[in-house]
Amino acid sequence: MSDALINGLAGAGGGIIAQLVTYPLQTVNTRQRTERDQKEERRTIGTLEQMYQIVKQEGWERLYGGFAPSLVGTAASQGVYYYFYQIFRNKAEAAALKRRRKGSGDGSVGILSSLVVAALAGCVNVLLTNPVWLVVTRMQTHTKKNRQRRTGLLSPEDAIPSAVEPPPFDTRHAIQEVYGEGGVLGFWRGVFPTLIMVSNPSIQFMLYETLLKKLKTRRLSSNEGSSNITAAEIFLLGAFAKLGATVVTYPLLVVRSRLHAKQIVADKRHLYRGTADAVAKMIRYEGCYGFYKGMGTKIVQSVLAAAVLFMVKEELVKGSRWFLTKGVVDPIKSTTR
Repeated sequence: MSDALINGLAGAGGGIIAQLVTYPLQTVNTRQRTERDQKEERRTIGTLEQMYQIVKQEGWERLYGGFAPSLVGTAASQGVYYYFYQIFRNKAEAAALKRRRKGSGDGSVGILSSLVVAALAGCVNVLLTNPVWLVVTRMQTHTKKNRQRRTGLLSPEDAIPSAVEPPPFDTRHAIQEVYGEGGVLGFWRGVFPTLIMVSNPSIQFMLYETLLKKLKTRRLSSNEGSSNITAAEIFLLGAFAKLGATVVTYPLLVVRSRLHAKQIVADKRHLYRGTADAVAKMIRYEGCYGFYKGMGTKIVQSVLAAAVLFMVKEELVKGSRWFLTKGVVDPIKSTTR
């Protein structure tokens, strides 16, 4: 089994575990990012209180709205990303060794090359998986009130619950809704800010690789003479790297969520015709605050998810290599990038 395939499968497994742990936080954060009316900002409530309100008003299942397609998206996204990341990384390492043989460089992949590698893998991932995440956003932001509007069951007062329970909004309905709004190309709505957001994993992996390399070097230079990194250390490195990347790129995530969510046709202030239009209207009607709605929740969710993902992925890679080599593992190569 190739190194790229091992990393791709391990990344998919780590992503699924991280998704299981953090999905309710992701649902709450998606709703926070897509809140548009000023009256909705009444709720400067905490994340836990908002989770409680969702459970009370809509049921436990709404915290996991879109969970099935999200799992598919996570597995596909992490698998695609890590597979192509390892392929591009191998090429970058080969180029670095070639330069070293010619007397240029020390044979290691620099920070700039690491950024390019992560960006290329991210672009491939975005183009292949954007439709899945658009459907997931629709399902996460769909409330009981939305279902009543869709089926004509919502009372004029907008607050009186209907006696007739509307049908559930499932993956099929979300796909039909997206297709009805924009056809096949509608599934790539918001792809532009998403492509720009490849800077997030680029920054994340740059920080992660840099910190991991320094930790390995320090460990080798110590009396222990081993570069083995523990699962707890991987957890902390992944958390710190994701924290830095999230703070820098969060406004792009908000814009993407607004474009992925169902458009409010009746209100031109909130009808976004593209990335530039969304940015302009958010600045005009919401100010800078609009670009950072729910960032606290996102930091907790993304940092926890990334830390779990890195930790599980590294352990899966180690286990796979041990299994394939029947327990003969080079300690220096056992920790992957």
